[in-house]
Amino acid sequence: MDRRVPTGTIRHRSRFRLLLATGATAFALVAAAATPLNPAPRQAHAAEAKAPSVSDSGSDSGGKKVLTIAMNQSVDSMSPFLAQRLVSTTALRLMYDYLTNYDVKDGHTIPGLATAWKPSADKLTWTFTIRKNSTWSDGRQATADDAAWTFNKMMTDPAAATSNGSFTANFEKVTAPDPQTLVIRLKKPQATMTALDVPIVPKHVWESVKDFSKFNNDKKFPVVGNGPFILTDYKVDQYLKFKPNKTFWRGAPKFDELDLKYYKDNDAAVAALEKGEVSFVQGLTPAQAAALKSEKNIKVNDAPGRRFYSLAVNPGAQARNGTKFGNGNPALHDRRVRQALFAATDTKAIVDKVFQGHAVQGAGYIPPRFTDYVWQPSASQKVSYDPARAAKLLDEAGYKKNGAGKRVGKDGKPLNLRLLCHATAPEDKAVGQYMKEWYGKLGIGLTMSCVDNVTDPELAGQYDLAFDGYSVNPDPDYVLSIHTCAARPSTPKDTGSTDTFICDKKYDSLYARQAQEYDTAKRADLVKQMESRLYDTGYMNVMAYPNAVEAYRTDQIKSIETMPLAAGNIWGQDGYWSWWSAVPADRSASKSSGSSTGLVIGIVAAVIVIGLGGFVALRRRSTAEDRE
Repeated sequence: MDRRVPTGTIRHRSRFRLLLATGATAFALVAAAATPLNPAPRQAHAAEAKAPSVSDSGSDSGGKKVLTIAMNQSVDSMSPFLAQRLVSTTALRLMYDYLTNYDVKDGHTIPGLATAWKPSADKLTWTFTIRKNSTWSDGRQATADDAAWTFNKMMTDPAAATSNGSFTANFEKVTAPDPQTLVIRLKKPQATMTALDVPIVPKHVWESVKDFSKFNNDKKFPVVGNGPFILTDYKVDQYLKFKPNKTFWRGAPKFDELDLKYYKDNDAAVAALEKGEVSFVQGLTPAQAAALKSEKNIKVNDAPGRRFYSLAVNPGAQARNGTKFGNGNPALHDRRVRQALFAATDTKAIVDKVFQGHAVQGAGYIPPRFTDYVWQPSASQKVSYDPARAAKLLDEAGYKKNGAGKRVGKDGKPLNLRLLCHATAPEDKAVGQYMKEWYGKLGIGLTMSCVDNVTDPELAGQYDLAFDGYSVNPDPDYVLSIHTCAARPSTPKDTGSTDTFICDKKYDSLYARQAQEYDTAKRADLVKQMESRLYDTGYMNVMAYPNAVEAYRTDQIKSIETMPLAAGNIWGQDGYWSWWSAVPADRSASKSSGSSTGLVIGIVAAVIVIGLGGFVALRRRSTAEDRE
């Protein structure tokens, strides 16, 4: 959900986002360790660390238990209809219930706001039973009418469909015949009906909103919700503050307060963890993780993630109305050039030297952890690191070397490309330097543009290549949908849910078929065919599946649940399990012991990675960035 980042209109989007707009997200393992291109990495330790303080985290003088989470991604919006970055959709999962949820053990569908669901014989009508024991934080009962209103608003207001419109595009009619019954009528079968990752909002609060494209849900506190936490305050690029929802039907969280605190620099976040100012930090570099493992009262979680790290190619930005825009290099319209870039990229070196083994090599679009959808190219299809093949493809495409060793087109112009990356993402910079070296040997010029705000140039199509990443959900429909023709913006001034402006009719046909296929095995086969098509077209080079590398203080957190329970991630889960399950530590006891009864990871994580054979491992757009 990471959720997509799907964004005129206020542009709240981030797909690159998740990695781009976020710099280093929960699953991005950064390259701060020494490499031939980075011989003097920054160390994780703060030079002048002060004595541990619990004034900001853990418990204050009054005994208040505060769980403080360091985040390194800016919130795009707190509106469930606009938010697409992982940090935003993570917060929304804490604030609002969804019809269904994902089991923390293995990700299978379980009840959420709906206690049961049943399709008609033709699978075109779905009836959900809404629980009676869910109340909004202002005391009013949550009902089927709230869910019906949420979906109908998305179906009738394009702005309200910005973040999650793909889920309701096939809805014909949604009604609530009584408070506990929600009926959704479909135009055609839809395989995602038990995985509608849409926050249900209170109708009595939201029906007064005039313009959904501008309402960010961040001015009036506390925000009315029915999730495990209630948002009580928010300051842009500073913090999000939550209190437990004492009436949450599954039970209230155990901490007295949950704070998400923004750090632009992850070194500063790590220093804050060491000083006890925050309870948890994610997106650790290999160097930071290694240093923290020796720290007292700190537990490092290094487990297979749900994210991919890729290089995206600008295929030529174009709106649905046919208008072309942006300034992407037309050389990239040639598949041979795109495949040459594949062959010129050593993904093993990226995993070994940048991620330092805290990742596995990429291939298919869906990460390894989602075993039903894992895809690998055949031996004849696979594009391996092969500079000679890359050179041959460039020659065939008409880009031959001149006397100076530079690739030039038939027009005599040199082949120079621009690489868009995030200024605060060390892994982007390190991988970019390797690419500059690899491409340079082929005669291709590469200029890196690492900026704080990558969203604007990406939305405008003003790039050639860009680092991309998404957190994938148990149901892959959302991350698959962002590459359809329909995901592009209506006009260049509008915001679509597209990730990289890809529009391929064969891919679209496969997407439509998988969306209607209820047979699990048949649907999985169609998804794999889509991954194969993405691979063959060369628009998305999935280079790695980074581990979730994160750490928490055991003198503040006694235990916390990962997802999946056996060696999973803490940050960016498909649900609210981590922070809802977190148990405060007994500070008096932890001062002497420094032990943790929390996660069982490390060796287990390594075994899982090995057992998966180094295969492949997001959410909604956002939940692209993110969905996250």
